[in-house]
Order: sequence, then structure tokens, then C-alpha cells
Amino acid sequence: MADRRKKIIRAGLETLYFSGVHHLARQFLAGSGAILTFHRVRPALSGAFQPNRMLEITPDFLEEIIVALRAADVDLVSMDGVHRRLVSGAPARRFVALTFDDGYRDTLECAWPILKRHRVPFSLYIPSAFPSGRGELWWVALEEAIARHDQIEAKLDGVEHRFDCSTAEAKQRTFETIYERLRASATEQELRQIVRDIASRCGVDTEKLCRDACMDWDAIGRLATDPLVTIGAHTVTHPILAKLTADEARAEMIDGAIEIEAKLGRAPVHFSYPVGTQDAAGPREFALAAEAGFATAVTTRPGVLFGEHARHVTALPRISVNGEFQRLRYLDVLLSGAPTALMNGFRRVDAA
Repeated sequence: MADRRKKIIRAGLETLYFSGVHHLARQFLAGSGAILTFHRVRPALSGAFQPNRMLEITPDFLEEIIVALRAADVDLVSMDGVHRRLVSGAPARRFVALTFDDGYRDTLECAWPILKRHRVPFSLYIPSAFPSGRGELWWVALEEAIARHDQIEAKLDGVEHRFDCSTAEAKQRTFETIYERLRASATEQELRQIVRDIASRCGVDTEKLCRDACMDWDAIGRLATDPLVTIGAHTVTHPILAKLTADEARAEMIDGAIEIEAKLGRAPVHFSYPVGTQDAAGPREFALAAEAGFATAVTTRPGVLFGEHARHVTALPRISVNGEFQRLRYLDVLLSGAPTALMNGFRRVDAA
């Protein structure tokens, strides 16, 4: 199913690019700018089973993106810059902001040197439990459990299931099946408990995964001293906020920001919703982010920015730079606004 979906997306992007339709659409659909979403930046890994590959790109591709944007005479701006341009309403040059979610260690080791060399501002959204070593990267834990074994057992909906993991294809099917079930969980606690149980059965140390994958506070502090870097909030534990009560979601937002301020000496004014899709953050969460005082809050709902987003600064869309589609022509098509306009039914703002 995932392979079929990727083929359909790739075919659509190729069609828009080679037909030249995206060039015609750009003047009507590209808006004033865009926010790009990144997660991991590191050399490509070998191995057929990489279910989270969509979350990572290579350092070379990051550099290609920066060079291409500069060649296109696009302003590369911080999230402060995005906010200023939106609320001012004044005509301005086209702009793009680069944002990185979760605080992976390779942001420091692989991405930062490239961004510094090209003098590119970027924002880094931190779930405060991650640099403290107490985070649960459940999507990574699930991958690790499946990768280590030829079969795994999991209790889903009160029923024990045994999954084949003997080949890369079987591992991928197992990951997709369990991942879809996790995303459909009624509560965040249920989701976490399923993964904790799988990790325990498979000998996966989730805290070690967090410590190995994510920067600690000292590393984030190093980044925070760079004027190019904006540290934003990303909750405490990276929950799907829509699965929490309003009070729980509010506490995740505010407490994460408070901990960042305590560690770094500066309160974050920008926020990113974990997962960030339509079923993960909606109008309730947008209102909570405004109530918490964030200047902007970003989703992963696909889209470019228009003047109308000045009235929806806590529901900003982003374009995800997907590791399965590392081609500059695909990014060019996405930045034209044509694919996201089609996905959004030609609505400029998706904040419902």
C-alpha cells in the first residue's frame, strides 16, 4: 500500500514538472512564501527496511536545496521573519523558512555545518523530554523492534497477534499494520502502552534510543548561541495533541516552553504541533497555541503561505521535504503551490 501511494505521488509530481503546468500555476498558486519541514539529515543508510526513511534526507540534498533556493532569488528567513512578513501585509520578495522538528543529533552534526556555511537561518522545534533523555520516539522504537526479529508479538485491541518479520517486505508490512493501528488509538496513553509492550518484549531500550538519536541540552545550548538558530517549542513528550484532553494539551504546550526557557534562558515564541496532520492538531489546538502566547505555530498540513495566513498564524502549513522524494524538481513543483492547491481543494487556508 505504501509503495503504491509513493508511486502515485511520484507520478503526479513528474507529470506536473515535465508538463510545465507548475510554471503556469506558480503566479496564481505559489503565494508569498513557504515553510519547509525537515527531521533528520544524515548520510543515506543501507538496508531495505527503513520505514522512517521519509523523515530523513542526506546532507548533500540539503545543500542542493539551499543552493537552488538562492539561485531562484528566494529570501531564506527565520520564523520571526515569516511572522513579520505575514502580519505586516506589505508586499515583499518571495521567502522560504527552514524548520527542523524533534532535535535529532544529526541536526548538530550534519545540518548545522551546511546551514552555517551558507548563512541560512533555521528553526529547531524541541520536545523538552527528548534532550533530557526521557523521550519516547515510539516510531523509532517500533522500527527497531521489527528490525531485530524475524517475528514479533503485539497485543492490539486486547488480542495477541503474531507478525512475520522474516524479510524486508514482511517487516514493512508489519510496520505499516501496527503504525496504522497506533495512529487510530483513541488515546495517547493507549498508543504509548502498545509500543512500550512491544519494546519490552523485543528488548528495545526506548530511553537509550532517545539518548542516541537526540541532542542533549548542552548540544542544543551550543546551537542556541548561533544567531542563525531559533529554538521553538514542540511540547514535552511529543504526543498527538488531539488525543489529549484540553487541559493535558495545554500543559504539554506550556510546560515544554517553560522547560526550554529554564534550560536556555530564553522563552520560545514559536511552536510546532507533533505529527501536525489534520487528525493530530485542529482548531482546539490552534486556539490553545494562541492562548499560550506563541507568535506562530506550524502544522504539517501541506500548503504555501498567503496573506490570509496573517489571521491564522497558529495554523501555518508547511511543505515536508520527504526522504523518499529527494529530487530538486519535486521540491520545485511543491513550491509552485500546484500540488498543495489540488490537495486542499484550492482553499488558500486550511485551518478547520
